[in-house]
Amino acid sequence: MDMQVAFAGLDLKNPIMTASGTFGYGTEFMPYGKLEELGAIVVKGISLAPRKGNPQPRITETACGMLNAIGLQNIGVEAFLRDKLPQLPWRTTPVIVNLYAQAVEEFAELTDRLATAKGVAGLEVNISCPNVREGGVQFGQDPVLAARVTEAVKKRAGALPVMVKLSPNVTDVTVMARAVADGGADCISCINTLTGMAVDIHSRRPCLANVVGGLSGPAIKPVALRMVHQVVRAVDVPVVGLGGISSAEDVLEFLLVGAHAVQLGTANFVRPDTAFKLVDEVRRLAEEMGISAWEDFRGTLELP
Repeated sequence: MDMQVAFAGLDLKNPIMTASGTFGYGTEFMPYGKLEELGAIVVKGISLAPRKGNPQPRITETACGMLNAIGLQNIGVEAFLRDKLPQLPWRTTPVIVNLYAQAVEEFAELTDRLATAKGVAGLEVNISCPNVREGGVQFGQDPVLAARVTEAVKKRAGALPVMVKLSPNVTDVTVMARAVADGGADCISCINTLTGMAVDIHSRRPCLANVVGGLSGPAIKPVALRMVHQVVRAVDVPVVGLGGISSAEDVLEFLLVGAHAVQLGTANFVRPDTAFKLVDEVRRLAEEMGISAWEDFRGTLELP
């Protein structure tokens, strides 16, 4: 089985990527597997300046998934490039930096810094975080703003491929997909988390200090699969699927509807070695099904 996949200028050993916000800076997962074996590493959202994130508590479990309201806490681009990126296997495994800003001009400035940094293989534009009051999902719900952000990043990205991460918290995800594709996105990742809420009947308070957060985990997989299916049919750029993926069967479902690769998110919290194990499990399942190359399988869903 040839596990390699290539799209938007990225060459991946396999279609297993990590999802931003669930894999830290990558270094936290070194005790659980070899980062070099992953298709690509997408690190947590990076901003120009360090961010403290939202107040605690900012993660809570529900019966069907996890709610988080981290608020894009991060060490800032300079500390990331100096202290974290050199520890990652960027020579053998693409490292994609998820970038976040509060204004179009900040996205452009941040892109300038990342585009010239050795070891960055691609950019994932975060226009869909539901847990920050400035920027975040407001970019991801307005097609005009989303296109402006995409254009600004693409203009400064040089040779780096630009992936735009879409929010599911919209009426029609294909409108946003077309907007960022028209803005120059090289590929699209979808979906980010769904906005949700949990409350404690004893304290009579919200479980999250931010009151609302982003729901992730198995509960959102059917929503994610539906949106990937829609986006694949709406635009010509490659799509990376994410949302509740935790098994080899899940991975193949997303590839069947047309995704080129997948990102693993909440499953990393449940078992931190999940992404590493899935590389072999996906290969084994594909071979059992007689798949020799992803091109023969991708997007072959038969519709009624």
